[in-house]
Amino acid sequence: MSKPIVRFAPSPTGRIHIGNARQALMNALFARREKGVFVLRFDDTDLERSRREYADSIEVDLAWLGIPPDVVVRQSERIEFYDAAAERLRDVGRLYPCYETAEELEFRRKRQLARGQPPIYDRAALKLTQEDREKLEAEGRRPHWRFRLDHRVVGWTDMVRGESQVDCSSLSDPVLVREDGTYLYTLPSIVDDVELKISHVIRGEDHVTNTAVQIQIFEALGAHIPLFGHINLLTTASGEGLSKRLGHLSLTSLREAGLEPQAVASLAVLVGTAESVRPVADLDELARLIDFNHISRAPAKFDEHELEQLNARLVHEMPYEAVRSRLAALDADGGEAFWLAIRGNLTKVVDAAEWWVIVHGPIVPIITERAFIDDARKLLPPAPWDAGTWKTWTDAVKAATGVKGKALFMPLRQALTGLDHGPELGALLPLIGPERAKARLSGEAA
Repeated sequence: MSKPIVRFAPSPTGRIHIGNARQALMNALFARREKGVFVLRFDDTDLERSRREYADSIEVDLAWLGIPPDVVVRQSERIEFYDAAAERLRDVGRLYPCYETAEELEFRRKRQLARGQPPIYDRAALKLTQEDREKLEAEGRRPHWRFRLDHRVVGWTDMVRGESQVDCSSLSDPVLVREDGTYLYTLPSIVDDVELKISHVIRGEDHVTNTAVQIQIFEALGAHIPLFGHINLLTTASGEGLSKRLGHLSLTSLREAGLEPQAVASLAVLVGTAESVRPVADLDELARLIDFNHISRAPAKFDEHELEQLNARLVHEMPYEAVRSRLAALDADGGEAFWLAIRGNLTKVVDAAEWWVIVHGPIVPIITERAFIDDARKLLPPAPWDAGTWKTWTDAVKAATGVKGKALFMPLRQALTGLDHGPELGALLPLIGPERAKARLSGEAA
């Protein structure tokens, strides 16, 4: 197989979400594995809704995921290609002008439904004479342009779904050009796939029917037809479709929430496949796990709680050097000993800041057993303290007071940290140090 060229084609009309990330990752990692080319193509022909800031944020999101594109193109800069293709389709009689208003089309659709007929375009415009068209244009009407489908079954071998087919006789001739001369999604997408030599179109299964239409347009243009693969879509845990209006699931918001890109990528790629969902820190390994033959046909459910669990598992394995600069940015770089002590209790790296306050203070201790805590304070070992100090101290306290188990450890934890949970105190106690420990055991904020 020659090296693949794939594309991710978002509309820059909002911030991309984790469902979009699934498609971007499937394309980018497939190209990465096969030493191919990953193209980012902005479908920005909708000039009213497209925004440059959204396009910029998409590039930032892809870089954060570790999949920056090899090539970036913008459809708004390629109109001449689409004009040439539209003219060619007109010349071969496959693109024809239609003059119905939206209201007229809706009336026909309702009438067809009332009669029990399929609500597809009746091709009335094909019956118009040149004189009819001139008269309509004299009235101020401007045509939109439809592609005349062959009423036949179109089949292809799908990378995910296997042998697939759609009967195009059940479809309306698609509108390719609006009344104002601007293009809908379909024609620019096909022309760019041709011009950019896209070899594989990997996208959501909501495009299956579109594929049959697009194959006919590829054929009408005399162009090579790429391979298609339609992957299952991500939904929320409750089964709701993802959309740009769910802002908290945008990649920007997930990044700002402190989630690791590897956790997002692992869940986005592995959910809804034959692979178990697990954190995969290396993108090359994640790329090797993609198998288009074993992607489920059922929707893949995205669970935010599962994402946090994956994130925590990644954080728990992170070496100090991998997070050192991030801890410094949080003003929480307590060194390797601090990181190793707390990482097992973190969900996100940013949570380290809370534990730096616990260690470094000041905190308000919780004293529940005053007499017991006073006895324990008097038995604190002398400095220097190390990983064995906690056991030495608690053994001495147990021997002196007869208190053991939770009744021993919980009051000490509450006095030393102000909390009833947290990392092993054997690791935390040397970091808190003798002076702060004595002060906290005395009930002082330190």
